Parts: sequence; C-alpha cells; structure tokens
Amino acid sequence: MNEECLICKAPLKYLNTDEEMECVLCRKKQYSKTRCVNGHFVCDECHTNGMDSMVAVCLNSKSNDPVEILEEMMRLPSCHMHGPEHHTMVGSALLTAYKNAGGEIDLGSALGEMQKRGKQVPGGACGFWGACGAGISTGMYLSIVLKATPLAREAWGLSNQMTAKALDAIGKNGGPRCCKRDSYLAIMEAVKFTSEKLHIDMKLDSVICTRSHLNNQCRQEKCPFYKDHIK
Repeated sequence: MNEECLICKAPLKYLNTDEEMECVLCRKKQYSKTRCVNGHFVCDECHTNGMDSMVAVCLNSKSNDPVEILEEMMRLPSCHMHGPEHHTMVGSALLTAYKNAGGEIDLGSALGEMQKRGKQVPGGACGFWGACGAGISTGMYLSIVLKATPLAREAWGLSNQMTAKALDAIGKNGGPRCCKRDSYLAIMEAVKFTSEKLHIDMKLDSVICTRSHLNNQCRQEKCPFYKDHIK
C-alpha cells in the first residue's frame, strides 16, 4: 500500500481531541485530530494544493457525465486516495456535467464558488461530524445552481434534501471511509435528484473502481464498485 501519510506513507492516527500541530510542508500551526503514527501532520491547505488543475479539467470538459469528469480529476497528481480535495471535486464535477447537459449557469464563477465552499469542509468530517464531505458537496452544488441562501424557500429545501439523500446513501453503505466510494455514491444520488427536480439529465454510466489496491481499508466485495465483485 502506498497511500496513508503523504510524507512517510505510515498509517494515520485519529485523535479524540484536537491538538496543536505544525504542518511539515508549510510550517503553519493549527489544531487537528489527524496525524500519522510517526507524528507528521499535513494541513488541509497543503493537502489540496493543485486544485487549480482540477478547475482546468472542468472548464475544458465537454462531458455531461460527472463520474467521467471526476475520474479525470482523480488521475491528477494532486488528488490523493483520500483527502478533503474530494469535498470540492464532487460538486465541481456535478456543476460541469450540469452545464454540459444544458443547465444554465456561469461555469467559471460557479466553480470558483464551489472551491470556496468545499475547502471549508475539513478532512475527517465524515467521522468527526457525521457528515461526509462528498455528500455535503452535492448540497453545495445544488445551492450554487439554484442560487440558494439561508432566506430562500424552495431552493433552501431542495439543497438540504440533496445533501440528505447523498449522506443517506453513503451512511447506508457503511464505513470505514473511502473518499472514492463515497464520491461515487454522492454523485449517483445527485444525478437522480437533478433529473427529478430540475429536469436536467446528466449521463451516468456504470461505475467500477480501479483503486482498491491503493486503499488500506478497502471493503472489497462489500463495496458496490469493487471490480472483482462486479460481474
């Protein structure tokens, strides 16, 4: 296995309470519950370095399949097996596919807003908040499309329903976390919800994971996307 700590590849350790840590890359100090067993800590800002290249993927894509767009972003060196970048990537893929499927949005400004919002969801939210960032990202996507605010009526309700459906699918599948699996599940729910409520039909082909060998916690045949389990 070649993915856990970004510095030494050792397993990560999740703490019960926040501790002040210094990022080994930028040397900034912040409180966190996550470090590797050897003491290395990488802040979310450094972990998501390279998001500009992911925005470029979206702006240049002609696809209306959000999983296809997501996969292209996942192949970039800046995307790791797990990490808070997925909190932005899911919504970005959906915004791009929505636009390419005929949805009326200014994609450039929408992606910029998605970056701002997605980066506010910290790594580990799935376990520490009880709300996976990939699922939350679908609600951000819909709220951007509908221009929702805390004072909106229908848009407010639909955005919260979208998040609830994504989190429900992720929660029913169970843990431990897999950012790839949870991203796929979230996008599948968003495609169905968008078609039902907004009448914009994005494409969605069957999803087969090709990264199980990179995930120390892969559930293999218990995952709906595990390639050796799909016939």
